[in-house]
Amino acid sequence: MKILVTGTAGFIGSNVAHALLDEDHEVVGLDNFNDYYSVELKEARHARLEARAGYTGIRGDLADYKLLTSIFQQHNVNRVCHLAAQAGVRYSIDNPFAYGQSNLSGHLNILECCRNFKVPRLVYASSSSVYGGNEKTPFSEDDPVDHPVSLYAATKKANELMTHAYTHLYGFQSIGLRFFTVYGPEGRPDMAYWLFTDAMLQGKPIKVFNQGDMKRDFTYIDDIVQGVKAALFADGLAPYEVFNLGNNQPERLMDMIRILGEALGVEPQMEMLPMQPGDVPITYADITKAQEKLGYQPSTSLKDGLVQFVEWFQKQENVQPAVQ
Repeated sequence: MKILVTGTAGFIGSNVAHALLDEDHEVVGLDNFNDYYSVELKEARHARLEARAGYTGIRGDLADYKLLTSIFQQHNVNRVCHLAAQAGVRYSIDNPFAYGQSNLSGHLNILECCRNFKVPRLVYASSSSVYGGNEKTPFSEDDPVDHPVSLYAATKKANELMTHAYTHLYGFQSIGLRFFTVYGPEGRPDMAYWLFTDAMLQGKPIKVFNQGDMKRDFTYIDDIVQGVKAALFADGLAPYEVFNLGNNQPERLMDMIRILGEALGVEPQMEMLPMQPGDVPITYADITKAQEKLGYQPSTSLKDGLVQFVEWFQKQENVQPAVQ
């Protein structure tokens, strides 16, 4: 198939694109290379994709509807895998308009193009953040998600609602994927596991929010890619679907810090801080639906995944650790 993947200079998007190319699909990739985090890292991901047969990379912004229309006109895509977005809960506190442009206008443009060019299936990234401060765990796709605690979460919930309307009105199939704390080699430098690793290696204290009393359903990148591919190609799905893609195993933040310290051979120094605005104490995915309909089965433990990340990280030169 020919598949449009947005966000191919990003962490999940680049890994999905490689996996699709490995199976001889053609991939048209779109990314705007914004400077939310290291552009150098994004360029490196992009260069590896550009070197592969079957890949066409396009630099541009989702909010540019004219550009997006021209891409759909030029490339007769069979599927759309929409993974591009402005990420980050904390960043949305100070930079709200970036989320309106990318996550709302950009998503609407994708929906319009899927409608106008009669794309049969759209797979798009939602987020575990839509569950907000829900206290019932594990989080199920049937749980109410009407009380987001960050603008980022609100835009992801809005994406699901917009997509539902388009699926109902225009008939193309849509699958939303609620990702739970995706991590791994060549990941996002703004995420805790990367920031902690960089700080530990420099002998600096790490910032531990909510006094360390947090749990996250850390999900390894290879497991996420498996779920995304299944969403793109699985049979027997309803016209509108939403799935949790998590590890079904919430891990204590302090255990993650301990595992990183052991893998690095470093005793972590910690600066204990209160909960940040927009943050939540726990994420925990009920993956029953994804198991039944997608055959999704995560298999990477947090320890194994973090060890692989550390091994990759220590091989890098001039790593850009922080949000710019």
